[in-house]
Amino acid sequence: MSSTLNALAAIALWATLASLGTSLSHLPPFLLTGLALVVGSLPSWPLVLRDRRAWAVPARTLALGVYGLFGFHFLLFIALRHAPPVEANLVNYLWPLFMVVLAPVLLPGVSLRPLHVVAALLGFAGAAIAILGARGDSAAGGSAAAASYWGFLPALGSAFIWASYSLWTKRVPAFPTSAIGLFGLVSGVLSLLCHVMLEPAVAMSARDWLLVVLCGLGPLGAAFYFWDLALKRGDARQIGILSYITPLASTALLLVVTGRPLSWTIALAAALIIAAAVMGTRAR
Repeated sequence: MSSTLNALAAIALWATLASLGTSLSHLPPFLLTGLALVVGSLPSWPLVLRDRRAWAVPARTLALGVYGLFGFHFLLFIALRHAPPVEANLVNYLWPLFMVVLAPVLLPGVSLRPLHVVAALLGFAGAAIAILGARGDSAAGGSAAAASYWGFLPALGSAFIWASYSLWTKRVPAFPTSAIGLFGLVSGVLSLLCHVMLEPAVAMSARDWLLVVLCGLGPLGAAFYFWDLALKRGDARQIGILSYITPLASTALLLVVTGRPLSWTIALAAALIIAAAVMGTRAR
């Protein structure tokens, strides 16, 4: 399977994450994140049974994996239930821009050029339009609706975590793709412990279990393995450009699930964020 096909497979799976998270918004976030990440680790278990070195990574690499997988998804699920989901999803997809802006800070030998700055400004403009558009759509809701805007903060935080995690993986020793399963398992167990200590117990329906399994096997499982294989086998710049298909597909699917029309603010915000991300990757 070529690097392009691996990347496209990951993108297709990630496009379903926001919709699945919205459909499961009635579940406590630690419970949802924990169950899905544990399910997502299952494909790598047979590899570990055959060869223990499949999960042999330094403690620093494991800590980075837990930071990325646990932190990103937990904040994203929080955002999707405390802010308008379409706009929160768009803000979350500022992570490609954050990768551009943070690269000279986190990676040695990488500089920031004027085109990078312009791209970053375009991306933040898109996020602002998304937030202001949400405010205009829900203005009739009064103070109760306004209280939900704090949910954009975890959306921004999840974008930062994924960008920094992606960059920091270049500063740790190379690890096998199967180690992604270890990252997911540890992150999932940690999240379930937080659920037991901090959240009320809930009864899950058969539909809930089905969606959690789909979430774990898809965007919180197989997508990470596909993405890691794509980065190991292909040109990271080309794969990065392909990744900007994700916010388009994800937002379109989320609009269908939530029954919302494609307003001009959402369309403009998506266009600005994607254009800025592509511009940032083309600046050398």
